[in-house]
Amino acid sequence: MSHGIAHTAPRSEALRGHAAMLLFSALVAGSFSLGVRAANLIDPAAINAARFVIAAAVIGGYAMTFGPGLPRSAWTSPWRYLLLGGVFATYFVLMFEGLKTAPPVSAAAVFTLTPLMAAGFGWLLMRQRMTPNIAFALALGGAGAMWVIFRGDLAAMARLDFGRGEAIYLLGCAAHALYTPLVRRLNRGEHPVTFSFGTLIAGAILLLIWGWDAILATDWTNLPPIVWITLGYIAVFASATSFVLVQYATLRLPAAKVMAYTYLTPIWVIAIEAIVAQTQPGMVILPGVVATVIALTLLLRD
Repeated sequence: MSHGIAHTAPRSEALRGHAAMLLFSALVAGSFSLGVRAANLIDPAAINAARFVIAAAVIGGYAMTFGPGLPRSAWTSPWRYLLLGGVFATYFVLMFEGLKTAPPVSAAAVFTLTPLMAAGFGWLLMRQRMTPNIAFALALGGAGAMWVIFRGDLAAMARLDFGRGEAIYLLGCAAHALYTPLVRRLNRGEHPVTFSFGTLIAGAILLLIWGWDAILATDWTNLPPIVWITLGYIAVFASATSFVLVQYATLRLPAAKVMAYTYLTPIWVIAIEAIVAQTQPGMVILPGVVATVIALTLLLRD
């Protein structure tokens, strides 16, 4: 599959890419709410090594049973998978390290900076240029997301305290933004499921090496239930499923458009926290929600 598919693919292919990222934004939001409740109960490297191993098993099993299989042609230049796996493993480890101190909604605020970074990396790696419409839509979506995050409180925005957890997670988000155009750059026609499996295997190997001491030091038999719930969710939904969704979308959409869906994540996080923690943001967030939806509509029409 050529790197130019986003420009030549029929509209239906682009729409499928958008649908994939809509689901992705919802799945990622769940990992914020669960992750913040488990981050201080297990080492980030340990839980993410387990996450990559489980996700690789799920994707590999799917590929062999229902999907395209694992053709030998997909394993040429294995360094590609090591690079992609290392970049995405870095994101996940830094996310959990940051969630030790950063609250879920605050982390979601940092996550909304990813599209702009993705646009920059997209230009550096693929020479993807933003049209004025896309630039306006990204700015509108970012403003809408920030309005939602701070619940329309301008004073709260002015008092933004960028803590250590947020700073750590910002570095992780840079890795996430780099990953998106890297997929387009390094994919040589491999099926998204097969390509995801290679990335997960490589990430698992790197994390097992990096976090071996932490893995051995973890008392796996006495972990609180919330850790196991979080591990199951992030392995199956926020890793295996979202990996395929991102791979699928990045072959059909420019990097900036793919990452624009991160603007929806804070809305999902607030909705989840409203259910789990009984926190009601109220109608004040409505302008931000509307702005975000308009921005995504502009991206869809572009």
